[in-house]
Amino acid sequence: MTEAAQRQRLDKFLFFSRAVKSRTLAQKFIESGAVRVNSDRVLDSDHKVGAGDVLTMQLRAHVIVWRILAIGARRGPASEAQTLYEDISPPAPPKHERSAFETAIAERPPGWGRPTKKQRRQTDALRDSGDND
Repeated sequence: MTEAAQRQRLDKFLFFSRAVKSRTLAQKFIESGAVRVNSDRVLDSDHKVGAGDVLTMQLRAHVIVWRILAIGARRGPASEAQTLYEDISPPAPPKHERSAFETAIAERPPGWGRPTKKQRRQTDALRDSGDND
């Protein structure tokens, strides 16, 4: 095969590797500037990629780094798609290294926020018991 035949459009590769659900979504994802190829930002969905290229993507607040091992011929099952790349993403930070904002969203002390249904019933029962006096 020639060098041109061993390369594939970036949007097709993202679709075949199951990074996104459709080629249209892949094109929008690329044009948003969320994909880098070999540390260069790519804004064209027809950018050619091949084996050995490194993709860096920002998906839902996660940084994903893939080294392309092969190009795909079709969108097959997930087990086939995983043979197209090697995941070399950095590990997620431990819980103690997360920002205060992330911790505040994920963990809320009991009793904060809206009352539960049980707590509302207890409050109503206290109010009703005070009316009988």
